[in-house]
Amino acid sequence: MEQSQGEQPAGRASITASVYTSHVPAIGVAVDQGKTEEPYWMPLFEGYQPSKAWMKENTPDVIFLIYNDHATSFDLGVIPTFAIGTAAEFEPADEGYGARPVPKVQGDPELASHIAQSVIQQDFDLTIVNDLKVDHGLTVPLSLMFGQPENWPCKVIPFHVNVVQYPVPSGKRCFELGKAIRKAIESYDKPIKVQIWGTGGMSHQLQGPRAGLINKEWDNRFLDRLVAEPAELAKVPHIEYVREAGSEGIELVMWLIARGAMADVDGGNAPKLVHRFFHVPASNTAVGHLILENQ
Repeated sequence: MEQSQGEQPAGRASITASVYTSHVPAIGVAVDQGKTEEPYWMPLFEGYQPSKAWMKENTPDVIFLIYNDHATSFDLGVIPTFAIGTAAEFEPADEGYGARPVPKVQGDPELASHIAQSVIQQDFDLTIVNDLKVDHGLTVPLSLMFGQPENWPCKVIPFHVNVVQYPVPSGKRCFELGKAIRKAIESYDKPIKVQIWGTGGMSHQLQGPRAGLINKEWDNRFLDRLVAEPAELAKVPHIEYVREAGSEGIELVMWLIARGAMADVDGGNAPKLVHRFFHVPASNTAVGHLILENQ
């Protein structure tokens, strides 16, 4: 029987969806301190209610979660451009105020090692990390999508991208890396469901004369283009991110890794837009969120 284009062979892993969300540290504080229904925070958390309902119906076996470490596990002494966590578990990091009261992250060493092997053989250099503490960049997205469970309901593979210390990888490099990650996952010989999450952003700047910058128009154009023309969006140079979205807006290149892992960029069907949400501000950041399902 001939296999249709984009269809995965039986017995192999598949990418079911991609999730995109900001990872503002103050969101984690609001969750941890029971402030989610306060007037300031309620509109933001209401925007994620459809996502939490969707996640209950579409919980994957593994989340491949792309984030940036905020000088927690990687200080200025060692900064890998791309790093994959291959451990069996990852503890929440103490970022100066004690570790967040969230569950340990359970990893998937076998799948992570397979992805590392495949992606490195596709000529992307990854740093393999067997001992990693995960900060708000990874735990806040989990809290937004799952709430406050006793244990996270699936395994998580942390994937760090350097967007803190220049030089940082280009959008095109990140988009192409997403394609390589998709090939890696789809060659894994276990019939598991995987989601790809891209986190960080949207527009914000934390220092200097432009501290507090938020650019709603640019952010929403980015969301439009991420859905409709990701390959063209991947060509946007660093200087545009910094000029239009602030110095920390460069985190958005991580979303291009997740988008590059979707089937349509390699000849498959266009993804289904499940949910889109945008809110300003959360602390001093514009919050963006998308869920795209592979079809």
